Amino acid sequence: MEAPRLVWRVNYRCSSTGDMSPLAFLSTCLLVQSRPPARLDSLWDMLVRGGPVMIPLVVCSVIALGWMFERWMRLRASLLGSRAQADQLVNAARDLGPARALEAARAQPTTLARVLQPVLERWPESRANLEKAVEDTASRELRTLISSLRPLTVITVTAPLLGLFGTVIGIIIAFRDIAQSDAMGKPEALATGIAQALITTASGLAIAIPTQAAYYWFRGRIDRFWRLVEESGERLFAVHSGAPAAAPPTSTLPPPEPMPPPPVDPTLAPISLLAGGRP
Repeated sequence: MEAPRLVWRVNYRCSSTGDMSPLAFLSTCLLVQSRPPARLDSLWDMLVRGGPVMIPLVVCSVIALGWMFERWMRLRASLLGSRAQADQLVNAARDLGPARALEAARAQPTTLARVLQPVLERWPESRANLEKAVEDTASRELRTLISSLRPLTVITVTAPLLGLFGTVIGIIIAFRDIAQSDAMGKPEALATGIAQALITTASGLAIAIPTQAAYYWFRGRIDRFWRLVEESGERLFAVHSGAPAAAPPTSTLPPPEPMPPPPVDPTLAPISLLAGGRP
């Protein structure tokens, strides 16, 4: 309150001349420009200043954090499958047979085990049939893993758009305040609208950037795992090709007796000789 009294005294002392002194004019401008802006001391102040658009942005941030944590827990090697498990299945199929490898796959029901399990269950079949079965199972598992990242993609696209929407609302509020208060030429009248616009834009980008980074990290994790699946499948097919073929099922019935040759008509013997080209 000391500064306004100083300006009043300066104006009072200069009023005797009828002109405003340059010192009084400069002091008035400094007072107007040094008005303290709206303080954002806490996160709650930022949310309030951001306006109603901050509500869906907060919801997006909570969903993104929860989904990233869930995907981090789900895409661990203990649930997807590791190289150690792939070596165990291939070695069991080569050394102990497909039955023991199938038991090992069922004991650890990971995604890798579910993809390779049709090969072990249908081991006596041809390689073409086994490859078809593995492709069907693998494509189904891959679609499931990739589609589970879709919420992160939606939030990555939606959060900046919500921030832009809040920016537009902030600009509208700023111009409305100027029009209603007849404050043309006073930048301080734009403080509320500009603060709301900048807060929503920054919040939308702050949500979208780490969410997009998490999406690419999870996608890279899925791609690395899928290369492991392809490598393990090729190794298992190599074991299948080198394994001895399954013996045909034995039958208890006696073998059929050979059929006797048909009787030859003696009257047709000369004709058969002539047909054979002999005189």
